[in-house]
Amino acid sequence: MLVNMIRYLKFGDVLDIVIMAFLIYKLLGFVRNTSSSNLIKGVALLLFALWLSMELELHGLNFILGHLVEYGLLGLIILFQPEIRKMLERVGSQRFGVANLFGKQQPASMMESAIVQTVLACEDMSRTRTGALIVFEREMNLDEMVRSGTTLDAEVSSELLKNIFFVKAPMHDGAVIMRYGRVLAAGCMLPLSTNVNLSRELGMRHRAGIGMSENADSVVVIVSEETGGISVAIGGMLKRHLKPETLENILRNELLPQDGAEKDEPEWKKLWTQFWKKGANDHESD
Repeated sequence: MLVNMIRYLKFGDVLDIVIMAFLIYKLLGFVRNTSSSNLIKGVALLLFALWLSMELELHGLNFILGHLVEYGLLGLIILFQPEIRKMLERVGSQRFGVANLFGKQQPASMMESAIVQTVLACEDMSRTRTGALIVFEREMNLDEMVRSGTTLDAEVSSELLKNIFFVKAPMHDGAVIMRYGRVLAAGCMLPLSTNVNLSRELGMRHRAGIGMSENADSVVVIVSEETGGISVAIGGMLKRHLKPETLENILRNELLPQDGAEKDEPEWKKLWTQFWKKGANDHESD
């Protein structure tokens, strides 16, 4: 039965299933990461009660619940306006260029060199208690933040980063944004975190780093001016008091391919290869 169903599947059916699975996965991730997840559960319970009232033919209750759902939709849009806006901004800032679909965006060696130089600079700045805020751009485009600073497009070196964040330098208060293993801009302004549960001992530099990681998929490195502590913000989560070797391991895990040459292949090519091999094996078994 299942084999017959698979055999008559069309390409459109497979594409439909993949898109629906992706949307459901993203929706579940959105619900999990939002502070209003309990409200989402309440809405799901309300919809279940509406369906149950229809099945049991409870006309009065169904009438009330139906109108609650009808007019509650507008209320939900208003209530979740910040989350919906953030989600649309993240979708709009994704790169869908031809280069992004059909090949690598930058040599791994360039990114690896940028990581090594960043760790060296952070180690020195931690020792001298020089505040720093470094953003590694990933899939989500950060052009809006870049426009708030000064464009450099320079090769990454520890001396360059230390000069940028030197206390008397004109751009030391802003953030450095890296793209493709190069320093794209400096002195950039970042959005502050809206998380009210953050520790009060965190300063504006840490809040800006966390805020940047909440609004994009970036990896943000922070060096505290008060304590010299090194931190990394990813996905709204802050890892503090890191040693230089721990910082390097985190950056390598987040920014470098982990599976060697296989990782270097575009995603579409790997999926097509797997599909082609499976089809060939099925044909031989017939």
